[in-house]
Amino acid sequence: MQTDIAKEDNYLDNHYIDRSNWLRAAVLGANDGIISISSLAIGIAAASSTREPIVLATIAGLVAGALSMAAGEYVSVSSQTDIESADIERERIELAEMPEIELQRLADIYENRGLKKETAMIVAKELTAKDALAAHIRDELGINEISQANPIQAAFASGAAFTIGGILPLLVVLITSVKGMEYWLYGATIVFLIILGTLSAKTGGSSIYKAIIRITIWGTIAMGLSALVGYVFGVNV
Repeated sequence: MQTDIAKEDNYLDNHYIDRSNWLRAAVLGANDGIISISSLAIGIAAASSTREPIVLATIAGLVAGALSMAAGEYVSVSSQTDIESADIERERIELAEMPEIELQRLADIYENRGLKKETAMIVAKELTAKDALAAHIRDELGINEISQANPIQAAFASGAAFTIGGILPLLVVLITSVKGMEYWLYGATIVFLIILGTLSAKTGGSSIYKAIIRITIWGTIAMGLSALVGYVFGVNV
């Protein structure tokens, strides 16, 4: 009986929302690495008859893209952290200056969630007595340990994932023939995107089919436009 209860508890606790921050950054980085480096290589390959400029452009794009993704993610998430910190400090001041208004505000939140007016006030008073600031951060501002931003984690996940994703089309550039390389790149990239969509869906507990369709459609559009640019504006180099 205890074993069944333990299994049920494990099943109920098997949620994926705690992975959302780093998973979002990792999937975005890997997806961007695969698509952008493949698109870059396809555009150059469509206009080139030699391997060297394709390899050079691909490596340069890989390095610049990984650094850009990491820096951009760090700045973006740091901005979110700054906003959260400012809101928490503002809440701290409001609790010190107008505790009764803040107590009523907390009770209103619980009442709007379905509690009776009297029950909502009781809950608000008990949580305020325990840790007023924590209660307001969680229930008024909507900030918790899961949703709280982590700039370093997001930057590392995004930059590393971009690098891993970008290395895959680079390998295709190195091992396939120059003639028809854009077709090899397109086919391999679709396979890479399908694998990425499957892994991200399984890690996040979402629909594999939807993830694959979404990622391959947008990848195909990006690569198709890049190849078009290469064919239209490219010259043999």
